Amino acid sequence: MASRKDFLSQQAPENYVAGLGRGATGFTTRSDLGPAREGPSEDQIKEALAKRAAQLGAPTPSAYGAVEKKEEDNDDDERFQDPENEVGLFATGAYDRDDDEADRIYQDIDERMDRRRKARREAREKHEREEYEAKNPKIQQQFADLKRSLGSVTDEQWQNIPEVGDLTGKNRRAKQNLRQRFYAVPDSVIAGARNSTEFDTSVNDGGQTNGSSADNVDGTMTNFADIGAARDKVLQVNLDKAAMGSADANSGSASTIDPKGYLTSLSKTELKSQNYDIGDVKRVESLLQSVIKTNSRHPPGYIALARLHELAGKPVKARDVMAQCCSLNPHSEDAWLESIRLNEGHNAKVIAAASVKENPQSTRLWTRATELETDQQSKKRVLRRALDLLPKSVVLWKQLVQLSADEGEARLLLSKACSEIPASIELHLALARIVETVDEARKVLNTCRRANPKNAEVWIAASRLEEQVGSKNTANIMKRAVQSLANENAMLKREEWIDQAEKCEDEGAILTGQNIIRETLSYGLDEDDDRKKLFMEDAQASISRGKYEIARAIYAYILRIWPTSKSAWEASANLEKVHGRKEDLWNVLEKAVEAVPQADDLWIQYANEKYQSGDVDGARIVLGKAFNQSPSENIYLEAINLEARNGQIEQARDLLAQARQEAGTDRVWIKSVAFARTHDNNATALDLVTQALHLYPAQWKLWAQKAQIYSSQRLVPQAREAYATGTRACPKAIPLWVLLARLEEGQAGSVVKARSVLDRARAANPKHERLWLESVRLERRAGNLAAAKNLMARALQPSECHRSGPLWAERIWHLEPRTQRKPLSLEAVKVVESDPTLFTTVARVFWAERKLEKAVTWFEKAVLVDSDDGDTWAWYWKFLGMHGSEEKKADVMEKLRLAEPRHGERWAEVRKGVGREGWGVERVLEEVVKGLE
Repeated sequence: MASRKDFLSQQAPENYVAGLGRGATGFTTRSDLGPAREGPSEDQIKEALAKRAAQLGAPTPSAYGAVEKKEEDNDDDERFQDPENEVGLFATGAYDRDDDEADRIYQDIDERMDRRRKARREAREKHEREEYEAKNPKIQQQFADLKRSLGSVTDEQWQNIPEVGDLTGKNRRAKQNLRQRFYAVPDSVIAGARNSTEFDTSVNDGGQTNGSSADNVDGTMTNFADIGAARDKVLQVNLDKAAMGSADANSGSASTIDPKGYLTSLSKTELKSQNYDIGDVKRVESLLQSVIKTNSRHPPGYIALARLHELAGKPVKARDVMAQCCSLNPHSEDAWLESIRLNEGHNAKVIAAASVKENPQSTRLWTRATELETDQQSKKRVLRRALDLLPKSVVLWKQLVQLSADEGEARLLLSKACSEIPASIELHLALARIVETVDEARKVLNTCRRANPKNAEVWIAASRLEEQVGSKNTANIMKRAVQSLANENAMLKREEWIDQAEKCEDEGAILTGQNIIRETLSYGLDEDDDRKKLFMEDAQASISRGKYEIARAIYAYILRIWPTSKSAWEASANLEKVHGRKEDLWNVLEKAVEAVPQADDLWIQYANEKYQSGDVDGARIVLGKAFNQSPSENIYLEAINLEARNGQIEQARDLLAQARQEAGTDRVWIKSVAFARTHDNNATALDLVTQALHLYPAQWKLWAQKAQIYSSQRLVPQAREAYATGTRACPKAIPLWVLLARLEEGQAGSVVKARSVLDRARAANPKHERLWLESVRLERRAGNLAAAKNLMARALQPSECHRSGPLWAERIWHLEPRTQRKPLSLEAVKVVESDPTLFTTVARVFWAERKLEKAVTWFEKAVLVDSDDGDTWAWYWKFLGMHGSEEKKADVMEKLRLAEPRHGERWAEVRKGVGREGWGVERVLEEVVKGLE
């Protein structure tokens, strides 16, 4: 009994079937069936059926068992024939010009209908895609919240997770048997342990002491510094990828291969002959020998074999191979060109002569033969001989003209070339450029135009010629060009005309480019198309390509059709402000206020430009004209700001009083209270704000001003009451809740009350990032870091503010250890995609690690995302103050002046502070930078 095996180790009884007692039998698996095989084809089935029918003496059935029917004449089949292969009535019809015009008209109609339906179709597809993604989320999205919750698991909980093991009886007994086995320790282990504490000063063959770097040699030491550096590099690459294409990466459509860069890297790879394995060369040579033996009339095989010999350092053998190829394939241009390349000097000329003798009509071979000559006369002689055989070759004529040092000789050659090739526009244009008089140039262009009536380039050249001589006929030329090309059905597309106009601007023909825009910008568009939007996009595209004159022409065309378009005038003024002169900007704004006198923004911009240039009286004149046209609150406030900036306090106060009587809007009252706080006293300001609140009790800014007046006087209960009343009157005013919480935290010194205020604010305004951010900062300032992290985790839930850039920035910089900033930055960029606050934080992370180029890149990205965020500019300026050059500082300051930022948490606080109404961007920037930590 003691030697009997256990139950699981015994032999199974005869006829035993596993699972038969519980009914788990009768199934098969792929291992039982073997690999899948393709069934018999239809032809094999037909052959088998036909053989079977022949044995039985029955008629031949089809592949599916039905007897084949005899073909019957069916006249209806002709209705379904291919219209491209017509027979019968239209079999002999010729495809003439009318048919071509009809096809073109139908094609234009189809394209136009497709453009009309494009926006609706794209919107429907986008809706269907979003609906499908909402109903079928990815596995990664389903488990994203669970993966984030793993961050809150403690080390103790991780250690308490049980290990998954195999608890079956057989494996458990096997493991127990293994534990009971004992092995003797080898002598080498004992000797190694004995020698581990000894020091040996002998020098080995490698030049090191035997005990100096043994750990590094055998690989038992881990270099954690290298591992950390590699990890940082990977994170940097991932951050760059996420910033450049986070949307594509999330949708799964981003490509990680740059085809151009890949091909460029391949072209730069040069393999040297010594890097080749002789065995590989022999193997490839045998394969290529087999190719040319199989097909001796295949020149690519010979060329490949010759280049293999050349790379292997056997040029003589390569020449022999190409000589054999040329003898067997005398009409192959590639073979002769390769043979010429492999030879030098006189031998190459001999081969070139033989090649042109065998292929007298080959332009490539004649060109190569010309290149082999060293002196100009020999080159000309070869080209003249080539032109005797190829008088219609434009390439050969151009080479011959380029070799001519005398302008008169070049003129004669071009005249001969134009007579031989009247359809060559390039030759005619070259001749028109070197003729002696303008009349001769016009004659050449007219001849070319008659020979090429469907080419627009000739008309553009004629217009440029008239522009060069100062003629006023350029507009008429382009008008005639459009009419002629339209009659010939050879009109270019709008985009092609714009490209031609921009090309004219590059070459200095500004007037011709403007005429092209004026005559062709509306071509192919209907009245019901959104032409204005399309034209504005064309202008922006030209500006992005640096073609400012063409953009001006497009804006002029828009304003000619829509002279009262405020957006078009603003875009034109912005173009002149950024890329033009002040005089041009004033001229545009003058025309704008005349065309749209009710546009307050244009009047204000005009006055501001006058003031910034130092013309204060001119700014007053502009605002006076604006008062006569539309005495609105915007004009009043701009006039008040102008007088206040120039120190005319009494005049500004009178204007405010007049504005309260005539305009009397909430903005006027808010401005009056702010002016009183700055230039009068708190009692006057409190009286004004009390009057204003009777008129506008739902204006939260008035409640904030009243509370701030009390707060400046250290009257905390009155300030608290003003804030509380304001939050009841305006529960959606987030700044009021934040100011009340800061009052309780700061002057009242009660963090509990501040926390209660923010809790009530979040209940009244769910999913608001600023309230969550203020709550987190409150706990952090109070020293409750655990509570701050808990609030941040709740705020970044998908149901709250998962895509909030400021929240992610707060978490990265203040709530996580330094080592976790880069991984969190990568995750944040993927989630948020683009946010100036987040990008600025990423730049600060690189700045802290002294990776200045990366920091500059992310600062530039942040500025491009939102140039109106002043905090981003302030951080960038502080960085440049420590690590930037003077040229870079000047460039950034110029961009800052053009952007004129108005928003930003710290920027708005400084800019709108009491007594800072007239501060410029430079002074505000300096004050903000001082307060940055």
